[in-house]
This record gives sequence, structure tokens and C-alpha cells, in this order.
Amino acid sequence: MINILITGANSYIGTSFANYLAEPQFAGMYNVETLDMIGEAWKSHDFSKYDAVYHVAGIAHSDNGPISEERAKLYYAVNTDLTVACAQKAKEAGVKQFIFMSSAIVYGDSAPIGKPKMITRETPVNPANCYGDSKVQAENGLRPLDCETFKVVILRPPMIFGKNSKGNYPLLSKLARKLPVFPKVDNCRSMLYIGNLVEFVRLMIENQEQGTFWPQNPQYSNTSDVIAKIAKAHGKRCVLIPGFGWALKILSHITGLVNKAFGNLAYDQEMSKYKVDYQKYSLEEAIQKTEK
Repeated sequence: MINILITGANSYIGTSFANYLAEPQFAGMYNVETLDMIGEAWKSHDFSKYDAVYHVAGIAHSDNGPISEERAKLYYAVNTDLTVACAQKAKEAGVKQFIFMSSAIVYGDSAPIGKPKMITRETPVNPANCYGDSKVQAENGLRPLDCETFKVVILRPPMIFGKNSKGNYPLLSKLARKLPVFPKVDNCRSMLYIGNLVEFVRLMIENQEQGTFWPQNPQYSNTSDVIAKIAKAHGKRCVLIPGFGWALKILSHITGLVNKAFGNLAYDQEMSKYKVDYQKYSLEEAIQKTEK
């Protein structure tokens, strides 16, 4: 049996992973515990009984525009310092593997509407804000700890979605259920369904991997197409209307939310392939399961 500690209580990803490993097909294979990282109590927790630590604790990016100095400090305190401190404790306790949830945000914001942004293995990190930089600094703090007896895995997923997820997807779902028409925009985005992510993390632990990985869905997403698929999942029809690109470009200079929704940000599919298939669900299947 593999003993796993999820550091970060009540997170969407951590809870989804724990629930996945509790399914009948994995009976007797994994023992999963969760540790709250708020406060100082975690420092006295015994890490020595775990084979792997899956670190999901962190502050998600929910700011639009400038942030206060206090907010910036909090990003680094939680996303960077807490991550490295947790990894150091795990290594000292003899844990064999540490998995860190980084993000595609380390490559910066989405490209503006009409401009491509295809990320490859050679693309350098280029964070656009302190949230992205706090993830980069965490990665930099983890790499010196990596060795054969303490394998560090860095995951840089794109937008994660699934039933009861947070972030941009619930907004798209709400729009799809209410609007009979929607702008047709040809953008290209990588997304990752939670069902594909939890299987990928399981494989990372099962195969004792180390290194940086870029999991994503087996096909790219288009924002307008996602809206149409969500509407279809609810038995509705959303008509996609072309010709609104110019209006959205103007709006993008007023609010960053436009490029966040309609801009381009995708991983080269080659960099997301793995020796075992983790992409169990297509985009349409993922949306159906999310909206059911």
C-alpha cells in the first residue's frame, strides 16, 4: 500500500484526488491522509510514514488589476515559502516523492485576441504578476531538493475544470445556460478536466516520477465551442455569431477579462504525452460529466 499525504485541506483538487483514490477499483492500494497547512500545527505532524506528499496548499489567482503590498507578500508567503518549507520537512522525514501544483501561469497571461501563444518545452517562464512569480520561485526553491531519494514532481496544468470547480469555467457555464447567442471567436486554449488530472497524479505516484510535467486534455478548447457544448449538455442550443472580434479587441483594452476568456494559451500536445494514457475523457465527455 502506498501512503500519501495531501498537504492543503478542503482544496478542490486535493479533495477530488482523495475521492478518486477511494473508489472501489483502488481498494487496498492507497492510504490517503490530508493535512491542514493553515497555522503552525502542521510543523509537528509526522511525515515519516508517507511515501509521497501531494502539495496543493496555495492561494489561487483571483485578482484583476493592481494588488496591495500585503496581498503580494501573502502570495509569496503561502505559494513559495510554505511550499519549500513543506518539501524540506518531507525530505528530512524520508518521504520519497514531493508533487507540487504549479500552473501554466508561470508562462504569463493569455495572448491578446488574434495572437497565438503555443508553449513548448523550450518556452521560458515569463510570469506577468506576483502570483505567477510566486509559483516560479517555489519551483526554484524545490529543484535543489530533488534527488534520487527525494523525487520532486512539478505540475504546470492549464485551466482545471470539473463539477463544482472554481475559476473561469463556472462563469462560462452560467453564460451558456442563459444566453441563446454568443460571439464566435477562433481561439486556442489548453484545459484539463479534473478526471484526467487525478489519474495523471496517481500515475506520477505509482511510477515514482520526477521532473516537470504539463498535463492537459487530449484536444484543445475553443471558448465559443465550450459554450456551445455546455448549452448542449443542458439540452439547449446556443447560436455562435461571427463578426464580434473587433468589439472584443476594443473591450480587451478596458478589461483583462476579455483576453482571459478569448485569448490564446495552449501547450504543444507533444509535451503533454505520457507513457501511460491518463487522458480518459475527451472535452465533450468532460463537459457532460461536469454539467450532469
